[in-house]
Amino acid sequence: MNQSVNLWLYFMIVFGVIILPGLDMAFVLASALVGGRRSGLAAVAGIVAGGVCHMTMGALGLAVVLKLWPSLFNLVLLAGAAYIAWIGWSLLRSESGFHFASTSEQTAAKAPATTFYQGMLTSLLNPKAYVFMLAIFPQFLKIDAGPIWSQALVLWIITALTQAGVYGVIAILSSRTRNWFDANPRGSLITARVVGGLLIAAGIFTGFEGWQAI
Repeated sequence: MNQSVNLWLYFMIVFGVIILPGLDMAFVLASALVGGRRSGLAAVAGIVAGGVCHMTMGALGLAVVLKLWPSLFNLVLLAGAAYIAWIGWSLLRSESGFHFASTSEQTAAKAPATTFYQGMLTSLLNPKAYVFMLAIFPQFLKIDAGPIWSQALVLWIITALTQAGVYGVIAILSSRTRNWFDANPRGSLITARVVGGLLIAAGIFTGFEGWQAI
């Protein structure tokens, strides 16, 4: 298999992994619904930045450590599950849902920088990313295709651009629904309850898997 075909195959796998609903997508969706486009795109940037950390950790051998000591992976999985469940609980107990009645309340929403760091943390606590780094990423590094670091950089660029494209579209489309939420506060509250409940369910399911594996 030549390198071009190898990269196309990698892109197809990455795209398939990213479009599957997960912690990163849930965080982008919630951020865009609550804080609008800027918040949604800040969440995307944070998740992409988290990808840089994943690749760096892989290069430093931490991925190998997680493979040798699976209990560490399970702890990461539990931490990620607890974090996403906490986001869901925050939405569930919100009094305004995705509706901001006044400009002052909009100003009180999280700053993009805060959302960026939370997005990075979400990415770092996402067990799917560690599974990808352990099981899939190494398969596309070829000894006879040049320096490993340059191959890893190309693969990360493909991953980052795919994440930015998919999650960016989700953030923009989600942020546009805020106008409907502003005009329909009751619908906003119900939607927040549903999204919060789904996030809590996802956190419980992920945490249960991690707990069973300990």
